[in-house]
Amino acid sequence: MAAVTGIRAAGGVAWRPSTDGVQVCVVHRPRYGDWTLPKGKLEPGEHPLVAAVREVAEESDVRGVPQVRLPSVRYRSEGQPKLVDYWSMLAVGTGGFQPGTEVDDLRWLAVDDAIRLVSYPHDAEVLGAFAALPPVTGTVALLRHAHAGKRATWTGPDTGRPLDAEGWAQAHALAELVALVRPARLVSASPRRCVQTLYPAAALLDLPIEICGDLDEPQPGQQLDERVLATAARLLELAVTVGRVAVCGQGKVLPGALEQLSGRADEDFTTPKGGGWLLAFTADRLLAADRL
Repeated sequence: MAAVTGIRAAGGVAWRPSTDGVQVCVVHRPRYGDWTLPKGKLEPGEHPLVAAVREVAEESDVRGVPQVRLPSVRYRSEGQPKLVDYWSMLAVGTGGFQPGTEVDDLRWLAVDDAIRLVSYPHDAEVLGAFAALPPVTGTVALLRHAHAGKRATWTGPDTGRPLDAEGWAQAHALAELVALVRPARLVSASPRRCVQTLYPAAALLDLPIEICGDLDEPQPGQQLDERVLATAARLLELAVTVGRVAVCGQGKVLPGALEQLSGRADEDFTTPKGGGWLLAFTADRLLAADRL
């Protein structure tokens, strides 16, 4: 993501099922006398997705699981350009809202009612984009293994190559992002560096790491296309059967698997070491892929 000057903020459209479809959360700020979506400024060095989930929790007491990136909003605030990133978030719990000085009221409303209530056209546009989404049925935090030194300097089998110091730092940073998805399972390709990339997340979430050979790069005698199809099939199966899952794989197969799932051959799915994607599925197809 390119550097952005000015004020950075993030928030979300927190939603929950209702008898008539879904309801979304909007908040009232007494300082401005407005109704708006929960959002707030990034802390120094904070990932926008982490900030979005944190700010939704702080302003509305809603614990949300991010799903799909929604349109970002740009405007001027305090004499500076401001960029606000938004995600849709499934509300999986609430802490019991208490009115405060920043937010003194909260409402759960049907989307159309929320669009009519919010004070700013850009909030209405974000809500409109959310309303246009099909139901999200699966969320996958898909990672490429973190940095593991150079293959040429490792004397053992390549599958045993471990993370280096840079890789461990990346793995610890990824754990915070993985935790946002609240995965029910952690699944890794076979190589040691893939499994180790999930170690910090496993410790944070108290979950075991499952090894899945379908996520591996091709071995001698295997074709890359075969491994790409196997990886894509396993990602789809996990999204459909598990719902929320974190997966760590290898760089040669991930771009092709994402291209296969998305049907978008013109998009760059190259994933750097220690990078990843937030994938949202609807039924049996990939709805959105957002770089982490």
